[in-house]
Amino acid sequence: MMKPALLAASAVALIATLPAWVGAQERAPAIMIGNSDLGGVVTGANGPEAGVWVIAETTDLPTKFVKIVVTDDQGRYVLPELPKANYSIWVRGYGLVDFGESLQRPGLCT
Repeated sequence: MMKPALLAASAVALIATLPAWVGAQERAPAIMIGNSDLGGVVTGANGPEAGVWVIAETTDLPTKFVKIVVTDDQGRYVLPELPKANYSIWVRGYGLVDFGESLQRPGLCT
């Protein structure tokens, strides 16, 4: 079993490579991101991570707001129709260390 620090470092490295990985996929249709959406691809050591929870949360609104989606079989996700705010994005899945990404705004593909 990998140590938590090593797993966390691996998750950071994998999330950092997501934009390049998305561009390299010819089979997968492009992720369509609207002005109120956030989206991307979650990958692990063996490729796309299917069935991983992707959580967006913010406290910029009058009440705390959280939206959760699950990645598809190619690791893709879209968090649709988010109110305008800054969001922390969390990735959570079986066998993965929770990973929080920097603040994001709707309209981006990470």
